[in-house]
Amino acid sequence: MNVNVQFREDGNVTRGLIEGEIDTYTAPILRAELDAIRVANGMLIELNLSKISYMDSTGLGIIVAFYKKVTKENAQLKLVGLTNRLGRLFDITGLSDLMDIEMDKKVELSYESI
Repeated sequence: MNVNVQFREDGNVTRGLIEGEIDTYTAPILRAELDAIRVANGMLIELNLSKISYMDSTGLGIIVAFYKKVTKENAQLKLVGLTNRLGRLFDITGLSDLMDIEMDKKVELSYESI
């Protein structure tokens, strides 16, 4: 199991592509990458989750903790590219009512474009 994270900053917007599986074993990697982001007032952070093949409750917990960090700094978090399966996970937990989520965004992102 593996997770890869890439970020690109463009002014007040940070875009990230997360790829792989997020579970108990890979969650610390994702947590460290998200903790390294300097969140500032008015900033937009967009996380593309289209390449996530699996996420368990540990992964959800990390996303929720990051969401709280971002909103505390008066910034915005947007999750894009969620598959139907991942979208259902956010729906079932009620997180889709709190977070800005865009399903199935058809953007071809690669590590070269980030």
